[in-house]
Amino acid sequence: MPRKKKSDLESSEVVSETPEKVKKISKKKTEEALEDTDLKKRTSDRSVLIKELKEKAKKLQASIEGIGTEDIKEELEKKRELLVPLEDYVKTGIHLGTRVITPDMRPFVYRRRADSIGVLNTSLIDEQIKKAVDLVSKYDPESIILACKREAGWKSASLFSEITGIKVFTKKYPAGMMTNTALETFYEPELVIVSDPWIDKNALNDATLTNKKKIILCDTNNFTAHADLVIPCNNKGSKSLGLIFYLLAKGYIEKRKINVKMPSMSAFVEDESDSQDIQYIQEAPKEISA
Repeated sequence: MPRKKKSDLESSEVVSETPEKVKKISKKKTEEALEDTDLKKRTSDRSVLIKELKEKAKKLQASIEGIGTEDIKEELEKKRELLVPLEDYVKTGIHLGTRVITPDMRPFVYRRRADSIGVLNTSLIDEQIKKAVDLVSKYDPESIILACKREAGWKSASLFSEITGIKVFTKKYPAGMMTNTALETFYEPELVIVSDPWIDKNALNDATLTNKKKIILCDTNNFTAHADLVIPCNNKGSKSLGLIFYLLAKGYIEKRKINVKMPSMSAFVEDESDSQDIQYIQEAPKEISA
């Protein structure tokens, strides 16, 4: 048998290995091609994204053109402006709730203290009082009543009535007054302010049955059912209630341009012995009590 030459052996080895090498080379080139395509795609996508962002930036720049820094600063100051300094809210304890926090009042609660007392958000209190002033100011004094059965609020509620001319029910609200036309005390207001949805539930029930607008002062342990507007607050303290009635009265006479002397805040939140402003009242307040 003739012996193969070395060159022939090398040639046959190359031929036998060529298909494998071709496969590997082909696979490698394919992978490189795919990577190159993916890189180009990513680069292209990035370029498109950058282009879109630049266009959005141009549109945003055009939309705010003409708005000066001072205008923006002034707008932010307006949003931060409170009806009274934060210290006054804190001193009256208007933000201090109870250990019980209902699901209805949870959105108004800022945090719990170490003793589990719920702390109301003062910014939300201020915001809701502003809304209450706007709502109350839409009605004449004869179309509004305030129910405040809690003794802690009698003095400030009476002062509120004297200043605004709004009827106030202290000590006891005559149940059925808004629903029973046969009663001598029948009276049909358009807006009812309730100091506590539990203590003043008779007034709240009448207002609900007759479909009247209702502003309800709610502590952390209250439910807000049937309220058209909630004022989150400590509705059990005399100073807290006094501050709310002061702000409502002040806002009401300002918006309706009522010519009446507005006493200082201390007349509402301090005891009579600590305040001289209460002496300006010459007549008994317009209230109905039983």
